[in-house]
Amino acid sequence: PCAFAALVALSFSGAIGLTFLMLGCALEYYGVYWPLFVLIFYFICPIPHFIAKRVSDDSDAASSACRELAYFFTTGIVVSAFGFPIILARVEAIKWGACGLVLAGNAVIFLTILGFFLVFGRGDDFSWEQW
Repeated sequence: PCAFAALVALSFSGAIGLTFLMLGCALEYYGVYWPLFVLIFYFICPIPHFIAKRVSDDSDAASSACRELAYFFTTGIVVSAFGFPIILARVEAIKWGACGLVLAGNAVIFLTILGFFLVFGRGDDFSWEQW
């Protein structure tokens, strides 16, 4: 029951984040769909974590080089996702209002991804691997 409520909350927050992203693109005042390229960052964000989890051994070490490298790449992907709409707004490819909506959507989506790994990535009897 608790995992089901967490899954519903995470899906709701993901829908809110994608709504912000779509509003930044589809409102008639903005009308440019360049910010949709941040979807690529959403999809590649968890990949370093998956690779590090698969490659590194499951020892109880405080940290491993592989895990730290995955954190580094994930941080670079997240920073790039926030920087991309700012650069688009600076070169006037999109308006600043659209940039703000995309940044709000980025914050919500990345917090949703983080929440997913915090809730379902503990490695206990109920984990994300079942999904």
